[in-house]
Amino acid sequence: MNDSAKPGPVKIGNVLHPVSDVESAVRFYATALGLTAKFVDGDRYAALDAGGTTLALAGPAEDVTGGVPAASFKVPDVAAALAALVAGGGSVVRQPERGPHEVRAVARDPWGNTIVVYGPR
Repeated sequence: MNDSAKPGPVKIGNVLHPVSDVESAVRFYATALGLTAKFVDGDRYAALDAGGTTLALAGPAEDVTGGVPAASFKVPDVAAALAALVAGGGSVVRQPERGPHEVRAVARDPWGNTIVVYGPR
């Protein structure tokens, strides 16, 4: 592949924080840090505006990382991104799966950090 055909770098779509109670977590971050809700899906998930970055609060039903905070990268092709992570020395934690709002997969980088990649369904 020549360099002109390479896609641009992906951006962090959100920082995922697993929480046991989404409603309480939304209140906490609103009160403590002044974050506002951009999207709330009941007790499953909430996206909070953190000044250019989204803080994603994942309830137990949406906790794909096993309780570990993770940077989440929005990519055009989840399977291809996961393959690139593995080719670079990472490992798969969860294969791509269709969630209620996107396709997502979980990986670890070569140093053991959890990464979520997600994209369109």
